Amino acid sequence: MEYDFVNGALLLVDKPLHWTSFDVVAKLRKLCKVKKIGHAGTLDPLATGLLIVCTGRKTKSIQEYQELKKTYQAVITLGATTPTHDAEFPPQNPQPYQHITQSQVEEVIQHYFTGDIVQTPPIYSAVKVRGKAAYELARKGKTVELQPRPIHIYRFEVLNFDLPHLSVEIECSKGTYIRRLAHDLGQQLGTGGYLTYLRRTKIGDFDVSQAKTIQEWIDILTSSNL
Repeated sequence: MEYDFVNGALLLVDKPLHWTSFDVVAKLRKLCKVKKIGHAGTLDPLATGLLIVCTGRKTKSIQEYQELKKTYQAVITLGATTPTHDAEFPPQNPQPYQHITQSQVEEVIQHYFTGDIVQTPPIYSAVKVRGKAAYELARKGKTVELQPRPIHIYRFEVLNFDLPHLSVEIECSKGTYIRRLAHDLGQQLGTGGYLTYLRRTKIGDFDVSQAKTIQEWIDILTSSNL
C-alpha cells in the first residue's frame, strides 16, 4: 500500500509499553520523512493501545479525532495509593480492602463516576501550569494546583472482581484521566487505589485491532522505499 504523507495519511498505531506518544510520532516522522505529523490524544508511557497519528494535511483533522469517545481496559488495585496514581512509583499508605464487595464498588461507580462528572487532572500530567507541564514542576517538588474540569463517563463496568484487583472497561470523553479515576474510586471506597494496567482499545469507530505495532510500521515504511 502506498501512502501520501504530504497530502495526508492516517496511521493507527498500537503504542508499546514505556514509549511516550511523542516517541511514536518522532519515530514515524523519521520513517515518513515528513515535517507535519502529530497524534490525536496522548497515552501515558505505562499505557498501551490505540494511538491515531496524522501526517501532512491530515493533521487538520487531529482536533476532530481528539473529540471522539475513548474506550479503555484497565486494572485498578485497591489498598494503597501512589503519587502518580499508577504503577510508576511504589505503592504507599496501605489500607484494608478485604471487606469491599463488588456491589459496593458498582454502587460507588454508579453514584460518583457515571455521566457528567468533574475531575481534577493528576499533578503528574502534561497539563500546562505557568507555561510548563505540571509533571515537570511536580518532579522538582514544587506545589502544583490544577483546576477541576468537566468530563463524561459513558460506561464504567467491572469485568472481573478479584481483590485487590478490579478489571474494568471504561468509555469516556476526551480529557479523562483513567489513573485519576482509579485514585478517586479508591478514595470513595476508603481503601485507596491506583492504576496497574491500561490499554486504549477504541477511539470512536477506530479499534486497536486495526492498528499496527511500531515494528510493523517500520517494516512497511522501510520496504516502501520512501
